[in-house]
Formats: sequence, structure tokens, C-alpha cells
Amino acid sequence: MPITNTISVETATEWVNRWKESEHTLVNDDGTFIKGFFIPGDDLNEVMRETGASDARSYLGIDDNHEFHLLVVGVDDNGNDMVDPEKGCYVYDFTRPCPPTCSKTGPFK
Repeated sequence: MPITNTISVETATEWVNRWKESEHTLVNDDGTFIKGFFIPGDDLNEVMRETGASDARSYLGIDDNHEFHLLVVGVDDNGNDMVDPEKGCYVYDFTRPCPPTCSKTGPFK
């Protein structure tokens, strides 16, 4: 199965740095507040299949269009990020912000 929904380390670094430099308010351009991120199960499983990944970590980023992203990387047994595309360890960008992907029921709606 081909690896999908990845971005380059350079792009990920740019987005994370943009988040760090922002005012740390998760507000969409339309004024709605970001409450969470939707993570497809198959994609999260793909992260965990990476060689040596025992856990996963996420980072917040903002792309060139000012859209929020939750970037996901595998983490090794020592707690270190696994980011080396040559070794099959990628930065994954498969999440979607809520809203608009929020639950219609439950305590976090």
C-alpha cells in the first residue's frame, strides 16, 4: 500500500514554526474556534506501522492558507520523533479540523 497523506519535513517545520509564532488562538478565518481534529483510524494505524514506532506524537501547524493542521509522527521507545523519509518515517498530515468535522452528539459537540 503506498504511503499517502505525508508532507515534507521542511513543510512540517515551516508550519510548526508558524504555529509557534502565532498568538496560539485556534480561530478559523471565519471566526469559528477550532475544538479538535478528526483523525481517520486507518491513517493513525499507518503511523504505528512505521518501523520501530511504539507511540505517536502530534504537532500543531498553520499552512500558507492559514488553515490549522495536526501533524502526526511516530515516536520510538526512547520518546524521540521518528522523522526520516529515507527510512520510511514520515510526517503525516491527514487530520481535519473541527469545525467542520465535529461530532453532532456527545459532550464535545
